[in-house]
Amino acid sequence: MRGGEKVVEELCRMFPEAEIFTLVCRPERLSPLLQSRKIHTSFLQKIPGAKRHYTKMLPLMPFALEQFDLQEFDLVISSESGPAKGIITRADALHICYCHSPMRYVWDQFHTYRRGLPWIGRMMMNISAPILRAWDVTTAARVDKFVANSAYVAHRIRRFYDRGADVIHPPVAVDDFKLGEGKGEFYLYAGQLTAYKRPDIAVKACTESGRRLVVIGEGEQEAYLKSIAGPTVEFLGHQSFDSLRDHISRCRALLFPGVEDFGILPVEVMASGRPVLAYDAGGARETVSAPAVGLRFARQTVEGLLGSIDAFEEIEKDMQPALIRQHAQKFSAAVFRERFGKLVDDNLAGHTDAQYRTRA
Repeated sequence: MRGGEKVVEELCRMFPEAEIFTLVCRPERLSPLLQSRKIHTSFLQKIPGAKRHYTKMLPLMPFALEQFDLQEFDLVISSESGPAKGIITRADALHICYCHSPMRYVWDQFHTYRRGLPWIGRMMMNISAPILRAWDVTTAARVDKFVANSAYVAHRIRRFYDRGADVIHPPVAVDDFKLGEGKGEFYLYAGQLTAYKRPDIAVKACTESGRRLVVIGEGEQEAYLKSIAGPTVEFLGHQSFDSLRDHISRCRALLFPGVEDFGILPVEVMASGRPVLAYDAGGARETVSAPAVGLRFARQTVEGLLGSIDAFEEIEKDMQPALIRQHAQKFSAAVFRERFGKLVDDNLAGHTDAQYRTRA
């Protein structure tokens, strides 16, 4: 139940009769709302280990997506941070793509992902990536309307697909978070422990400075991070939403050293009245947008983060949790529903008019 899944959950509230098509699914990790929906999975689901290692099956994803039969649907919404927009719809259907990101692992994050693989994985990426890039660009033409989750992603859609995109920030369940009380107890890193999110910067910064850090999440870098962590860094692994929410309310600040296309977690932290210390790139420029809610650091290094922590601790006592939470309300689910609902209605009307003119 990360950011992309939470967007799908909100779309299900907006379209209560919608069915879900996905490459693979782990129902036990989903919310009750998503579990209650009719979910179709691809042939990848039947491959042993696919539910845990689906990212290694990237070359098979286009084949799996194109086998979904969507002919009975006149409105298709793809939630895209990989190849989901490549589905084949009915000729007269409207396909709206809510794009969290063009495929990072074949575009701007290609070399980062490649470095983390064994030699056989690097060889496979070298072979498959050019084919996947061509397929990714070609399938952009299957989308009638692109919607980006941030201005940063809209720029990347323009760069890679030469398509414009409206910007609608993803829904954040700000009302699910309670306002933290008093000074926080520790710094927090939460999310996937994967290279491009740069959790190593947070671990090294707190280890070097002797500050207490709680790490929530799991991923391929977990063993490495534990090997470089000092006694002030605590790893909790995967946690339930209630546990995550509790830790957010008790932290001093979220450390956010990676580049995210939007980043729902920083808004959730701000909904708890806690500030965010983020690298000055990507969606953080749109969410951590004022010193009253957090600070951004210019260099994606341990020294850059430590400088931000020092600056934060000088003004920590003056930060007002209620004002931070008020800022987070700009990204609420209600705002998303209003804006995305209007966009769907407008595009359905325009799509119908265009078909009528074509037939006439």
